[in-house]
Amino acid sequence: MSLISEPSYNAYSLGRQSGFNNLTVVDSVRPEMLHLVDAYWYQFPPMNPLWHGLLGFVIGVLGFISVTGNGMVLYIFCSTKSLRTPSNLLVVNLAFSDFLMMTCMSPIMVINCYNETWVLGPFMCEIYGMCGSLFGCASIWTMTMIALDRYNVIVKGLSAKPMTNKGAILKILGVWVFSIMWTIFPMFGWNRYVPEGNMTACGTDYLTKDWVSRSYILVYSVWVYFAPLLTIIYSYWFIVKAVAAHEKQMREQAKKMNVASLRSADQANTSAECKLAKVALMTISLWFFAWTPYLVTNYTGIFEGAKISPLATIWCSLFAKANAVYNPIVYGISHPKYQAALFKKFPSLACARTDDDSSSVASGTTTTSEEKTTAA
Repeated sequence: MSLISEPSYNAYSLGRQSGFNNLTVVDSVRPEMLHLVDAYWYQFPPMNPLWHGLLGFVIGVLGFISVTGNGMVLYIFCSTKSLRTPSNLLVVNLAFSDFLMMTCMSPIMVINCYNETWVLGPFMCEIYGMCGSLFGCASIWTMTMIALDRYNVIVKGLSAKPMTNKGAILKILGVWVFSIMWTIFPMFGWNRYVPEGNMTACGTDYLTKDWVSRSYILVYSVWVYFAPLLTIIYSYWFIVKAVAAHEKQMREQAKKMNVASLRSADQANTSAECKLAKVALMTISLWFFAWTPYLVTNYTGIFEGAKISPLATIWCSLFAKANAVYNPIVYGISHPKYQAALFKKFPSLACARTDDDSSSVASGTTTTSEEKTTAA
C-alpha cells in the first residue's frame, strides 16, 4: 500500500451532518497504532482536514528553508578558513542539529498530514518522537555551551582560559551523549513515545496517569529546559553587567582626557564579542519561544490543569519545529564574516556587502580568538 493516498474527507463530512455523535479524532488511526492512543483523545470530534493540509504545507516550507539555510551554514563555516575557530565549532554543531531535525522530521510530517493520520507504524512513531527530542535537546545544550563560551570571553577576559578545538569537540561530544541518554529512556519503559492529539505526529506521553511516566516529564524538563535556561540567564546577566561596567569606565576615562571617546583595537574586539553575544542571546530566546508551548502542553497533561485539544497539539508541534529555521537566518544577518563568505560563495543570495567597519570588527574578533588559541 502506498504511504501517500487520497485524504479522506468522509469522516469529517459525515460528522458535520450528524453532529459528530459517534465520530472521534481517533477514527482515522490505523489498527496497529490504537494501543498507543490514550483514551483521552476519544472525546474529540474529527479535525477539519484543512488544518492537516495547512500544517503539512507549513512544515514542508519550514523544512525546505531549514535544510537549505542550515546546509549553507554548515558549508560556509566548514569551507571558510577564517570561520573555523573553536567557538564557531559550536555554531556548526547547532546548525548540524537543526539540519538533522528537519531532514528527518519534515518529510514524515508532510506524509502523515496528507493522510490525516500516522501511517508509518508504531516503531517509526517511536523513532520520530525520539529524533524530535534528541535534536531539540542537542540544540538547547549547544546554545548553552555558546552562552558559557561568551561568558568566558567577555566576563573573565584575559584571565580566562581560551577554548581550544579539542575543548570544543569534547563539549560537542558531551552534548550528544547527554542528549542521547535522555531521549532513549522512553524506548526502555521510562515514559513512551505516542501519537499526539492531531494523530499525525508523535511525542512524549504526557497523559498516562502513573508517576513513573509523569516523573520522566518532570525530570526531563529540569535537565533539558530549566537547567539550560538558568545557566543562560546567569551567563548573560554577568555579560550585561561586564559590558555596562566597561562602557562606564570608558566614558569616565574619556571625560578625564577631554576626548569624545576612547576607541582602540581592544575596544573594537570587545564590541565584536558583545555583538556575537547578542546574536547568541537572540537565537536562544527564539529557541525558548519555540519550545515553551510544548513544555506547557506537557505540564498541562501531567497535572491535568486544563483541557488539551488536538488543534493545540498542532500549534505546539509547529512552534517546536520552527526553531530549526531561526538559527541560519539570525547568523546570516548578524555575523559579518559569515555574510562576506555567503556573498563570495553565493553572490545571488547576498543582498549587499557588509560595511568596512563591521568587517574590521569581525576580523579583530577572529584575530583575537586565534591569538588566544595559539597562546593556549
